[in-house]
Amino acid sequence: MRRLLLILLLACAALRGVPQDFKSTTAEPAHPIYVLASDAHWLLQPSSGRFDASALLRLPDGSLLTVNDKELPPCRIDLGTNGVARLVPQKQWFPLDAVRKASPNPRFAPDTEGLAIDREGRLYICTEGQRWIFRSGPSDGQVERLEIDWSPVQKWFSAKDGNASWEGIAVGGDHLYLANERATGRIVVVDLKTLRVIDDFQVGPSGNTSSDVHYTDLCWFKNELWVLCRDIRKVLRVQPTTRTVLAEFDFADAELAPQNAYITALPYGFVEGLSVDDTHIWLAVDNNGMPRRAAPTDFRPLLLRCPRPDQKSP
Repeated sequence: MRRLLLILLLACAALRGVPQDFKSTTAEPAHPIYVLASDAHWLLQPSSGRFDASALLRLPDGSLLTVNDKELPPCRIDLGTNGVARLVPQKQWFPLDAVRKASPNPRFAPDTEGLAIDREGRLYICTEGQRWIFRSGPSDGQVERLEIDWSPVQKWFSAKDGNASWEGIAVGGDHLYLANERATGRIVVVDLKTLRVIDDFQVGPSGNTSSDVHYTDLCWFKNELWVLCRDIRKVLRVQPTTRTVLAEFDFADAELAPQNAYITALPYGFVEGLSVDDTHIWLAVDNNGMPRRAAPTDFRPLLLRCPRPDQKSP
């Protein structure tokens, strides 16, 4: 009798529409998901030595900057027509002597993991090991360290891993956005007028159930925050006032294409630089001194340009 009653109940549910208790637990994503493919790439050619490209920043004149995570100053990326881009040091920004003068440690060694620009044309960098933020004027070579009390967000910081710290930085209006890389991944918001922490939040891709989302760069474009998640090879387009993910972009195919993939035993990606414009998403690879599989003797990092699939063609 019970079995017959259950069959009747299920049949009635099918006629009326399945009630909530019988629906699939697999939720549809609340935002669109796109797959990125690169339409151009450049090998980044330093003037000498190893260059670990961390961060991307587009200046008002359209030029792109990146930074070696163990050196200053930042470098302009001069795109060539032969698939190679020359890295040109921009000595007017963050001269090392001026950074050391602004630092509590006169022997400060660069540990740079981000680039940002504000409305006044001042540049910002964040350092990972010390959790310091430096700001440099547009042309005078002056550098200051921002005195910020991190105690309101101290609970998100790793007590053991100094390499799990600031990994990306962006400026939107009067707010400074900082990406705490992991343990626990968190986006921290600072009021630039008061230099006080005013907010912190976490955004993640669809289906994420982890309390830790890894962040490796931030980009501010047209009043939206773009967030790079290196480990899962995705970019998130975020409305920061509502903490809402508007779209996500999967760049695994672009990074792992046979001509682009680097030799590594690590399961996560190498992309650590993000820049967005009206037509493209730009990604810079920090290859940690490793060569590409297609060129085992070539140790240069890579810049990928990916058309934005969320923008309609004219």
